[in-house]
Amino acid sequence: MLQKLSPALEQVDSSSGALGTAVNKAMETLVPLIAKADVDISLRQRWLERLWQALQEDEMPYIENLGDYWGELCASPELASRWADELMPVVEQVWSPSASNHGYFKGTSACLAALLAAGRLQELLALIDKAPYTWWHYRRWGVKALSALGKKAEAIRYAESRGLNDPGWQIAQVCEAILLSSGLMDEAYQRYAMEANQCSTHLATFRAIAKKYNKVAPEQILRDLIASTPGSEGKWFAAAKDAGLFDIARDLALRSPTDPRTLTRAARDYAETQPEFALGAGLAALHWISQGYGYEITSMEAMDAHTAVKRAASQAGIPIERINAQIREMFTATAGPWLQSVLARQLAD
Repeated sequence: MLQKLSPALEQVDSSSGALGTAVNKAMETLVPLIAKADVDISLRQRWLERLWQALQEDEMPYIENLGDYWGELCASPELASRWADELMPVVEQVWSPSASNHGYFKGTSACLAALLAAGRLQELLALIDKAPYTWWHYRRWGVKALSALGKKAEAIRYAESRGLNDPGWQIAQVCEAILLSSGLMDEAYQRYAMEANQCSTHLATFRAIAKKYNKVAPEQILRDLIASTPGSEGKWFAAAKDAGLFDIARDLALRSPTDPRTLTRAARDYAETQPEFALGAGLAALHWISQGYGYEITSMEAMDAHTAVKRAASQAGIPIERINAQIREMFTATAGPWLQSVLARQLAD
């Protein structure tokens, strides 16, 4: 399957990157199966030769990351050492200062992975030092070598000596893992937790850190995350709400722009159980709508926000007349004619 993937997909349009993601997941699944197969070394060598040929013919490329797994695919230090001996001269030639130009060799990662799997750690570090430029794609193998040698503090310093465009979040993940493996949770949290655990949403980021650092109070994690994104405090509203930190969530909703739809849902969902929080969220929703925030907010959504406010005020025992007066005062300063006309009847009640 790995041999056939790239030829099968190279003519397929995948501008979204979905195919590349699927191929990477396929490799993550298949490599352990190949590595754990109980076969003699001669058969495994033939498998590796087939995979090597597929890697060289991978023009798009789709399976270029296969080299990262080469040490695992070798399944033994002996076979890994053979491949390292074969690939090292080519890497050294490509990286040589006397080379007319520094070309790209598809087997570089395979060579570094093979040296690591063979336990030839000093040779690995010496080879990486010959690279013509500092690049995390290569230096990450040096970090693994130093960690394997028990030099964890040196491994972190080595990782931090990054190049100009190296991915900071990947480096942070590796350094965080080293510190956590050494039992240095406090240091790992202070130095790397915020950068190493970035997810697709702010809520997912908070959950990831809270799960990994369960000895740190959720409120402290949230406050540290908020401090790490000045000017975007409102984006942590959902995380605060999810953690049950309703006072903080209400404050965040007013400090910086927050999605009005998110605020309206919160006001609607918590009107009975947390009426004061729900009231604050609903008023914040109307405030940000009046400021022009929210993508294509409709009149119905504006009325839904007011309905949620009205319900929360009733549950909190606050007269709706007082809340409507507060909203009218808010609108006098900020709202355009559209929003005022949409809620004119509701505010007159």
